Amino acid sequence: MTSKIHGGRGGPWVVVFVGLVQWFLGFFFIWASVVGLIAPPPVPLMCLFVFLAGHSLPFFNTANVVTAARNFSHYGGTAVGIMQGFLGLSGAILIQLYHAVCGGEGNPATFILLLAVVPTFVIFLTMPFVRVYETVTTSEKKHLNGLSVISLIIAAYLMVIITVENVLGLSRSMQILSFILVLLLLASPLLVAVRALREETQTLSPLDRPVLDTSALLDPPSLKLLVCADLDHVVVEDSNILEAMSTMNFWLLFVAMLCGMGSGFATINNMRQIGESLHYSPVQLNSLVSLWSIWNFLGRFGAGYVSDIFLHKHSWPRPIFMAITLSIMAVGHIVVASGLQGSLYFGSVLIGMAYGSQWSLMPTITSEIFGIRHMGTIYFTISIAGPIGSYVLSVKVIGYFYDKVASEHDNSCFGSQCFRTSFMIMASVAVFGSLVASVLFFRTSKFYKRLVAKRNSK
Repeated sequence: MTSKIHGGRGGPWVVVFVGLVQWFLGFFFIWASVVGLIAPPPVPLMCLFVFLAGHSLPFFNTANVVTAARNFSHYGGTAVGIMQGFLGLSGAILIQLYHAVCGGEGNPATFILLLAVVPTFVIFLTMPFVRVYETVTTSEKKHLNGLSVISLIIAAYLMVIITVENVLGLSRSMQILSFILVLLLLASPLLVAVRALREETQTLSPLDRPVLDTSALLDPPSLKLLVCADLDHVVVEDSNILEAMSTMNFWLLFVAMLCGMGSGFATINNMRQIGESLHYSPVQLNSLVSLWSIWNFLGRFGAGYVSDIFLHKHSWPRPIFMAITLSIMAVGHIVVASGLQGSLYFGSVLIGMAYGSQWSLMPTITSEIFGIRHMGTIYFTISIAGPIGSYVLSVKVIGYFYDKVASEHDNSCFGSQCFRTSFMIMASVAVFGSLVASVLFFRTSKFYKRLVAKRNSK
């Protein structure tokens, strides 16, 4: 919510800068504490450092997601999917940086220092370019497709590198070379941006220049009211948080995310322990955890891109894809619960992609149903559902049933029975979330048809 308030005062870059300061201070003081640069802080102070580092993320996310949804309003799913997709890949990219810098002789303190310095430097250089544009060009889909292809290439390359590194290992020189290739791939979207800028400067009038006004991010041109004649409710664009929370649509979206993000978080938190209970080797476990970011990316990007296609071609309401992906997540939970050979690999692919999908579908649906102006506040209020669901499922479900079957001697458990009941319950939770999303689909079907008609008429 704080990040939304800052966005209204200075534009997107101010939101990024506030997050940047928190990020650097948080990770720098964590590193200073670990290496002894400062006296060992008391636990509350260390918790403050961790809080600053974690609290910075919503600022970056708000600036990027809201700006992308505003700049590419006709293809918000694709734009937000790309933004969220790279967020999913960021962990894998930072790990590649760590391997390139430290090789096999690094230590956790070095990684913390890299987290403090490298993202801070990159974000500081790029934050002035986070702007809001009031133009909608006919070629924006072409440029988004170019960025989409590059994103998929980067994800595929990281998947190959991660697999080879975990299975065969890489020499020091190969680690450095592979990371240089990652950097070149990460720089390649600049080619798309340069091409788009060249085309637009040849066609746009002086009135269609970038909007640098400090309130542009959150002040759309007009307030519109869309009424669905066959439904006993009204969808009001640019609702504030209180107005949004007074609607059924908000709570349907919140409950769906409680089920989807909650069970996804719970799976992430327990994946290594599940693998150990099934006698997976350290190499298999490392590959499993490392590749999660790839499946997460595919879900984040794919759900946004595919939902845009079906929205524009067939006027399919975006919530139907939330219902579909939550059903896929339920299948993934059942696969993991089976305990069959390779079930954790296949199940993690389904769960990872379905979990990632929620992170692109939810903010896009939020911007369409409730509008852009207060999107940051509403988006992160709904995101609270993820940690709540994760706590309930991780502690009250997975932890409870694990303790019931674990050995009293050392609290260890081996075999599929350790997590079978928990994942069957989480499968049921995901199915319930899919049903809730289906209700939202039926409630907003006429709204989305009117939305597509309005966009096509422009």
